[in-house]
Amino acid sequence: MKLSKVDLSSLVAIAHSDGYLQLLLDRGDELEFLEIPAPIQAYEGLQELNEAMSTTGCAYAETTALPFEEEPILMLPVVSSMAMAVGYDRNEQILQVEFQSGAVYQYLGVDEDTWEDLHSSDSIGSFFNQEIKGRYDCDRLDCAD
Repeated sequence: MKLSKVDLSSLVAIAHSDGYLQLLLDRGDELEFLEIPAPIQAYEGLQELNEAMSTTGCAYAETTALPFEEEPILMLPVVSSMAMAVGYDRNEQILQVEFQSGAVYQYLGVDEDTWEDLHSSDSIGSFFNQEIKGRYDCDRLDCAD
């Protein structure tokens, strides 16, 4: 087996759709969106890598008495006049939406089918307004964290 060093520090978000791995990269002065033909397993592997890195990557947090902070929800860029990105925590059933205004909200108790329908919708804004807005409890996140 040959190992290669990989720097994923500029990777902001990942998604998978219609046989393509979608990557959002921070290029300093701009964000770059790439689509690479790849099986769903590539996306799942990157999610597993992210989880492994976040649970073992910070010895300081493990050895000090810092308050527990939840792992951030992986946000996926979307093409929408309403939202810049959406994300979902399957375990906690939390939908997170970053609006064009920069405000970030979490919607509680959103089932996985609703998340899949939102993410695959032709119009994120229309689906959100019809199926999410006003139907779920929500919290605005303080973006200063």
